[in-house]
Amino acid sequence: MPIYEYRCDACGLVFEARQKFSDKPLSECKECGGSVHKLISQSAFALKGGGWYQQGYSSGKKPAACGSGTPGAGCGGCPKAASNA
Repeated sequence: MPIYEYRCDACGLVFEARQKFSDKPLSECKECGGSVHKLISQSAFALKGGGWYQQGYSSGKKPAACGSGTPGAGCGGCPKAASNA
């Protein structure tokens, strides 16, 4: 369910309410009973579940660490490995 942000016109209280899409917008402040209006807020974005990795889907292996001090060791495409070569 989405979380909506409201501001009270009377007391200035800003609060959040978890509502269904089909629910009517709130019209009354939960603190003072004044009228409220819905705010336009920046939405959150979260990636959940497996498979969200920098190098594609997880294969169970971890990439070699860069910057081991040995030229050519680690990931060949990174700038740190190139500066050691």
